[in-house]
Amino acid sequence: MHDRAMQALYKLALEPVAETTADPHSYGFRRERSPADAIEQCFKTLVWQRSATWVLEGDIRACFDEISHDWLLANIPLETGILRKWLKAGYVEKEVFHPTEEGTPQGGVISPVLANMALDGLEKLLKTRFNRRTKRGKGTKVNGIRFADDFIITGSSPELLEREVKPLVVEFLRERGLTLSDEKTHITSIEDGFDFLGQNVRKYQGKLLIKPSKKSVQRLLTQIRTILKTQKTVPAGVLIAQLNPIIQGWAHYHQHEVSKQVFAQVDSAIFEAVWRWAKRRHPHKSQHWIRHKYFKTVGTRHWVFFGDHNGKEWRLFYASRVPIKRHIQIKAEANPYDPAWEFYFEERLSRHMEYALHGARQLNYLWREQNGVCPVCQQKLTDDTRWHNHHIVWRSRGGPDTVDNRVLLHPNCHRQVHSQHLFVEKPRPSPGV
Repeated sequence: MHDRAMQALYKLALEPVAETTADPHSYGFRRERSPADAIEQCFKTLVWQRSATWVLEGDIRACFDEISHDWLLANIPLETGILRKWLKAGYVEKEVFHPTEEGTPQGGVISPVLANMALDGLEKLLKTRFNRRTKRGKGTKVNGIRFADDFIITGSSPELLEREVKPLVVEFLRERGLTLSDEKTHITSIEDGFDFLGQNVRKYQGKLLIKPSKKSVQRLLTQIRTILKTQKTVPAGVLIAQLNPIIQGWAHYHQHEVSKQVFAQVDSAIFEAVWRWAKRRHPHKSQHWIRHKYFKTVGTRHWVFFGDHNGKEWRLFYASRVPIKRHIQIKAEANPYDPAWEFYFEERLSRHMEYALHGARQLNYLWREQNGVCPVCQQKLTDDTRWHNHHIVWRSRGGPDTVDNRVLLHPNCHRQVHSQHLFVEKPRPSPGV
């Protein structure tokens, strides 16, 4: 525990450095970035008729286990002595000690940052080698997008990716003690499509569509069916309480893509699986009896699965209840540790909170706490005026993301506060808040 605490402390100092030197289109294990940002960059890179038509799907074999210690010690701006101790600490499995001569600390708090810093530089290398302003790089359409150790590189032809881009990547990784996985590294036409971060990216007659991959759907349904098979005798409410977080989490992950039709198919498959569970639970009862006990009609959707648990009624969650909405991609150069970007990230937080149920509750609490008044101009905050979240102590300066450190301001007032470096005092809570 002491060792993990020390890693967390050093990580706090290393992360701002890593963020400053990171590749612009690297999205894994970085603050304020997500898989949705990486997928949105795929869309922007491949959507046009003039876009690249071939993709190198790359996967690094045992990335966290094989990174060169010598490279890390020579290139990571961290105290060499303490870093060497973490890298050489080894691990114990089944009461047997195993030394570590390569790779980052297994399960270490600082490991994702070290791995990211080891892989940073690939995008810059590609841009330098295939500079579009040079004769060699013109028309190659080489672009890189990475999420942790998974990445794709676009190109104008399979020959370019095989003969020029792939050897460059292999050499880049070899310096860091890493190799590509032969099983998971492919060169694919955009017309055939490829899977990336659980999404399938493919052009249909020239139109790019991104939707949940078949493997992602199959994993979800397999997980649901496994729960239904192993929970044969539990009450329906307990079963629904187990299923709902899985379905809801999967649907929210895929809600930014072309998922409506897939959501409907998933709903149908889950409903059939739940119906079979109910029939197995009551083999001697009629279908009418089962339908009357567990299923109700809700709105335009028929036969929703219900159950009781902890004194409340539980309703099976349908993936199609999650609205499809476009993800607003983070700017490539945005840095959450740079005070110059504080206003930008607070704007993003305001937009995200409007869509999140948790955020909506927080907005309501902050609005009532301020009596619906902006503390800068003392005018009402309404749907027409809109609002922004402002952190009294900026997050880039160590401020927490809690309601005690946040106030709602008018957009213009928010810009004024940041441009003039004004201090905003937390309003006194209104009676009844």
